[in-house]
Amino acid sequence: MKVQIYGKNVTITQGMQDKVELKLGFLDKYFIIDDNLTANVVVKVHSNDVKVEITIPTKLAVLRAEVVHEDFYAAVDLAIDKLEDQIRRQKTRLEKKHKEKLALSFLQEEMAEEKDVYVKTKTIEVDEMDLDDAIMRMEMLGHSFFIYRDDETKNIAVVYARKDGGYGLIETE
Repeated sequence: MKVQIYGKNVTITQGMQDKVELKLGFLDKYFIIDDNLTANVVVKVHSNDVKVEITIPTKLAVLRAEVVHEDFYAAVDLAIDKLEDQIRRQKTRLEKKHKEKLALSFLQEEMAEEKDVYVKTKTIEVDEMDLDDAIMRMEMLGHSFFIYRDDETKNIAVVYARKDGGYGLIETE
């Protein structure tokens, strides 16, 4: 991050410049700050106080802190603390906003990894019977469906229990 320091009613010394650059260097650990940004720092001296204004325009928001204190170095420290709080709040907002999208992308990634899921295969012998016998066998086994060969049509059929309590029948040709 580039730093530009301006002084009003004060000459910016090398020590002041170094202090501000050192403190703003700690903000590089946050994802919002990158090398192309320029931090503008304005130092104004009033009768007994020093006012430090730091403005950092980012892609997401403009970070700004303004502190008035008797000591320049204390004012810089307080302004940096305010900026860090703003960045943390911004990061939390982004995480909450994109939490569902992140969760969906995570699930899609998990599902992509689980494509080689083993499917249990079972082979059955189909008995010839009428519909009433098939329903009785299904109920006795405790299954929700039963496959059988219809004794009239000689075709494979599936009887199943419906959610409304009745039964359904699927016939093949």
